[in-house]
Amino acid sequence: MHDRPNIVFILTDDMGYGDVSCLNENSKIPTPHIDHLAQAGRIFTDAHAASSICSPSRYSILTGQYSFRSSLQRGVLLGYSKHLIDPQRLTVPALLKAQGYHTAFFGKWHLGMDMRTTDGAIADDASGRVRSLAYKPDVDWQASIENGPNALGFDEFFGISASLDHHPYIYIHNDRFVGECTAEKSFSTSGYDKGPAEPDFEAIDVMPRITSEAIAYIEQQDDPFFVLMSTSGPHLPILPTPEFQGKTTIGAYGDFCVQVDDAVGQVMSALERKGIADNTIVVFTSDNGCAPYIGVPAMIEKGHYPSYIFRGYKHDIWEGGHRIPFILRWPDRVEAGSVSDEIICLTDLLATCAALTGADLPVNAGEDSYNIMPAILGEALAHPIREATVHQADDGSLSIRQGRWKLEMCAGSGGRSSPTQTEAQEMNLPDVQLYDLQKDIAETTNVREDHPYVVRQLSALLERYKHQGRSVNR
Repeated sequence: MHDRPNIVFILTDDMGYGDVSCLNENSKIPTPHIDHLAQAGRIFTDAHAASSICSPSRYSILTGQYSFRSSLQRGVLLGYSKHLIDPQRLTVPALLKAQGYHTAFFGKWHLGMDMRTTDGAIADDASGRVRSLAYKPDVDWQASIENGPNALGFDEFFGISASLDHHPYIYIHNDRFVGECTAEKSFSTSGYDKGPAEPDFEAIDVMPRITSEAIAYIEQQDDPFFVLMSTSGPHLPILPTPEFQGKTTIGAYGDFCVQVDDAVGQVMSALERKGIADNTIVVFTSDNGCAPYIGVPAMIEKGHYPSYIFRGYKHDIWEGGHRIPFILRWPDRVEAGSVSDEIICLTDLLATCAALTGADLPVNAGEDSYNIMPAILGEALAHPIREATVHQADDGSLSIRQGRWKLEMCAGSGGRSSPTQTEAQEMNLPDVQLYDLQKDIAETTNVREDHPYVVRQLSALLERYKHQGRSVNR
């Protein structure tokens, strides 16, 4: 066995903080495998995505850079989007690969890749501007795909280009499509997502396929490896396989979360069978909060709060949009059953992996990535690791959090919860929101008028982060 730990980073899609039973005492979703990770490792109660929606969150995970610095200023990418991450930028897999790790990605990508059309052009779908699935380019299914995961440091890739409500519906292995899209399919009841599909592709099969591909990879590895397993659930379409249907009292969404939990258990079993579980860092987290359109009111009526005690959901600037489950297991290094209240962000993966492997980060990489290894190891901290943390809403609105204070640079949610930005303007609400999260974790009372100095101070800090192009000094 090699000395360096393997790393398995499980990134679920739209799973809320309150959907994990060890984080929510009143959860109606049993998640025993995730709970077991927590019992054997550490829960981070104040962990955050850099954005409350998918593509910008994932951009920040791999690059250690806030997504507002990228070309994607609002919204998400779609199924045929061009690549978002510059292949010259240092990423987590590229850093680990240079340190002797074998690297692999399984599941939903959603960061763009360059697909060739039959006339030799590169497909593009105006992503992030208008959410439309009407765009169906004449893709050359035999051509190689450029600037995808393999161009960013992953040795192995198997997955799908975007979410399962975005066509094309076809698997991709490394830089090639697996088959051709000669059919049309839709996985929604309304048919709004109808588009090109490989004839045998079914959305309900994707979660099991991602899991099995990741396990097969783990079973074959001898060198230290980094696996990022990006599950397709519980994002729409909500399609738990038959063995998970009816597992909860709150409907298909709860059942789908149980299936995600089972995938975590399968990965852990594979590590244990191979005898490497004790030499593997396993992280479970989510790319953002729970989506508001998966039947939340009905779940709340049954006593399940997917955002737990936090306000808002996916898309929103409020805590429910970006505060996420984050559980880390590392036997012999991380105290079993421990809890950390340190503020961390998914952008911190790059700097933390650099610290783990002894690699140096160049000045033009990981501009917003902090080394959270001291918090992982439970070391006494004289001051917070992060000076402050920036979050981005669906419409591009930003917030900045420092300790107890959180300043939001918008009048409304920045997303889909009421009041939306339009509704907030009609209500003549203040153009910024300030919350004291120590007293008001549910963000119910805007105290901007009571603390003008805090507003000025945090506004200036956010502007400095924007102007200098980084928030980390190294």
